[in-house]
Amino acid sequence: MPSDLSPRWLRLVRPQDLVWLLLFAVLAAHCRIGDLPEIGPLALLAAVQILEPKIPALASTRGRILWIVLKLVLGYVLIGYTGGIDSEYWPVLLLPVVTAATVLGFAGTLAFILLAGGAYLSYWGFVANSQAWKGYFVEMLVRVVFLAVGGILTNALAEDLRIQTKRYRQTAEQLAEANAQLRQAEEAVRRSDRLAALGQLSAGLAHELRNPMGTVKASAEILARTVGAENEVAREMAGFITSETDRANSLITRFLQFARPLELRPEKADLAHVLDRTVAMVEREAPGIAIYKNYDPDIAPFPFDAELMERVFYNLALNAAQATPAGGAITVKTRAAGPVAEISVIDRGSGIDPAQIGSIFNPFFTTKPRGVGLGLAIVSKIVDEHGGKIAVESEPGKGSVFRVLLPMERGSQR
Repeated sequence: MPSDLSPRWLRLVRPQDLVWLLLFAVLAAHCRIGDLPEIGPLALLAAVQILEPKIPALASTRGRILWIVLKLVLGYVLIGYTGGIDSEYWPVLLLPVVTAATVLGFAGTLAFILLAGGAYLSYWGFVANSQAWKGYFVEMLVRVVFLAVGGILTNALAEDLRIQTKRYRQTAEQLAEANAQLRQAEEAVRRSDRLAALGQLSAGLAHELRNPMGTVKASAEILARTVGAENEVAREMAGFITSETDRANSLITRFLQFARPLELRPEKADLAHVLDRTVAMVEREAPGIAIYKNYDPDIAPFPFDAELMERVFYNLALNAAQATPAGGAITVKTRAAGPVAEISVIDRGSGIDPAQIGSIFNPFFTTKPRGVGLGLAIVSKIVDEHGGKIAVESEPGKGSVFRVLLPMERGSQR
């Protein structure tokens, strides 16, 4: 328990509190013992000054103005009880002025300088003798000017501090953003390295496997032609060999597509038209899923490889449709974000396990029973070659959002 309370007390008791206590203790030393009209406002003023920063509920602009007005009223009452113009406590009017200068702008500071100066000058009305009034004039004027100078100088210092704080905050935000971009770049480099290594391995294996697979298929076809019609089992086995060989060859082709260096042929194309073709293909393959299109009309045609990007959008949209239960819907949305076109494929399906999100773009990672795990890896490779980025946001049970960011200017591509 004590260890839990100590940090709280350290936050509540600040070094400046001791300074305020010392100041009000020195002021209280001038009070006459038992003179409640004098001690009361002074004690209340001390309590307000110390408690002000410790009540978060009154930390708004309106709450701060309330504190300042309260200090001004208590200071005015204290000066009135202790002799008015002749009071030794006239410097307490600096408290509301300085507070206003630190938390409000120049206009607020000037307003409270006028209020404090006017409150102090109001005591002139209690001076009956005109000769005495003339004697006080210079002294009163000096005190009011002192309040004004103190408030304006404090406001200038506070404004400089606010500007520096804003700069530091902006710098911190820029550093945080740069750090995030650096992490993304490092992850992209690591992913590219993995893709390159796995691509070389896949290419080697694919070339080594393609020749024997061709021999196996040719042998199975010859076997199917030479086996008599009465041997149904042998003919069926030959058919199985041929079909499975075709499936293996299809897998080898995908390996080669993954390993082969991409040759971009960027030409100016209409993004909406490419997406329309993609949506039409997915609608044929997933007839039970509704696909909504929300395109930004401000995206003009820009250069990209339409054929390759069509594969990207088809893969993402088909994955979204497969993750969506029958009767559900997905949304394909575009928007212009400065020099970048953002394409979002949104589903409301099962979502992705947070532990798997960092691996879904890795080659051979899949959650599908018959999946190979190259679809999203190829998607990521195509987007990277365009100088773009791909990101995913997902929540289990609520769906996923895949975002592709494509630069619309060739100069901004890598």
